[in-house]
Amino acid sequence: MLLLGLFSCGKRENPNEGLSIFKYNESSGIMTLDPIYAKDLPHIWACNQLFSSLVAFDEEMNVTPRVARSWDISEDGKTYTFHLRNDIRFHEDESIPQSRCVNAEDVCFSFNRVVDKTLNSPGSWIFAMVAHDDGHYAFEAVDDTTFKVQLANPFPPFLGILSMTYASIVPKEAVDYYGNDFRRHPVGTGPFRFQYWNEGVKLVFRRNPDYFETDERGERLPYLDAVSISFLIDRQVAFLEFIKGKFDFMSGIDARYKDELLTYDGDLRQKYQDKIDLIRGPFLNTEYISFFMDPNDNLGVDRSRALRQAVNYSIDRDKMLRYLRNGIGIAGTGGMIPAGLPGHRDSIGYDYDLKKAQHLVKDYQLEGHELNLSTTAEYADIGKFVQSQVEQIGLQCKMEVMPPATMRSMKANGSLSFFRASWVADYPDAENYLSLFTTSNFAPVGPNYSHYSNKRYDRLYDKAMACEDVEERTRYYSQMDSLMMLDAPVVVLFYDEVLCFVNKDVSGLKSNPTNLLDLRKVKMQ
Repeated sequence: MLLLGLFSCGKRENPNEGLSIFKYNESSGIMTLDPIYAKDLPHIWACNQLFSSLVAFDEEMNVTPRVARSWDISEDGKTYTFHLRNDIRFHEDESIPQSRCVNAEDVCFSFNRVVDKTLNSPGSWIFAMVAHDDGHYAFEAVDDTTFKVQLANPFPPFLGILSMTYASIVPKEAVDYYGNDFRRHPVGTGPFRFQYWNEGVKLVFRRNPDYFETDERGERLPYLDAVSISFLIDRQVAFLEFIKGKFDFMSGIDARYKDELLTYDGDLRQKYQDKIDLIRGPFLNTEYISFFMDPNDNLGVDRSRALRQAVNYSIDRDKMLRYLRNGIGIAGTGGMIPAGLPGHRDSIGYDYDLKKAQHLVKDYQLEGHELNLSTTAEYADIGKFVQSQVEQIGLQCKMEVMPPATMRSMKANGSLSFFRASWVADYPDAENYLSLFTTSNFAPVGPNYSHYSNKRYDRLYDKAMACEDVEERTRYYSQMDSLMMLDAPVVVLFYDEVLCFVNKDVSGLKSNPTNLLDLRKVKMQ
């Protein structure tokens, strides 16, 4: 009987055997699965598997239907009317009736949660352009399948903003039922549904059998049976586990092992090419150094502009990317609009041209002028590189490394004259970058930390915001970017790239400029 018992134990089956489970690690951890608090990539990635928004972006960054099957925009650009699908069910859950379909009241409820001041959602800004009075926002459920929203002023990027995770659709019954614990009991309409969460250890989602999207052959998505997220804090340990095949996916690369994985040209090293694939593409992140446009600058307008242009010409961006970032990134020879967004043009920025830089310094008598570069420890290597490049054209440059919180505070109040910065798009529209340089957005109220001001630039911005035609608006964007770069309030260093390392048994995973983890069409061998 003892032998029989041992034999029976040995035959115990693995309940996950035969299931296709996509596994990855999230070193930063996850605190909530409530989409109105999904303010960073770890939370956005998790919530993107569970929830759906009215619209979404495809791989070419075109707005496509999701919960909404179509929409109309009024001639004045202020009224958006969405026509919803009537076949989208919320996940099966004890808090709501079985097979409950999404309706326009759910959209109203979900959007009002975002702007509810008592909930303190970091995403409340996405509805700042919506008409409102005394806390009541112009969201309207016309009938079960028609939702309407009224803007205070035209704002063409609004449609794309509605693709953000903050704008996910949730059922009122589940929020009321779970209260504050909705963070641990999410109910949405996404391709996966919540299964299990041991906080700080493991989070599991199971395939949603009622998901509403299908592939080109009519097969219901997603293909995966489950998603498993681990929370190893040590990135080095997580990297080793990935190499062993314990995880199927790794995003980005830590400085500690970038040389282990990549050549200086950014290619995957030979010894890993039979184990993993490298997927890379543009990421909507512009890395740059900003000048503070001090109106009391004793150089004067022309000399100050010549100084900024000279610094731009002095930076060998290709060399910087090769030796400091293993070829990761695209040299910032365009403007602020990054590669991958309509409006980006390679020709409107600054190439490396040592002679031009030196001539500007000489012609405008800038020899020996001192710059004070402020940065954080994470970017000190890039700061040192910029420092050496600037000094070779006859300028002096001191570098100060400070804590991130200190730097944020000082650049907001105009205390830094030359500082490292970056901007990751909140939504994939060039307006997100160009609004950084409008006069109305001066810091500390807005994100114009350079205090750049140009009346013509502001007029072009107003025209772009009143323009519903995408191609015409893109032309305005390019004009603005070009005009701003002539004045050179910034030194664009590079446009970042999405890096995804994927095990060979995974197929269908693609990169996108917003670095959104989309698992709907991923398959496991």
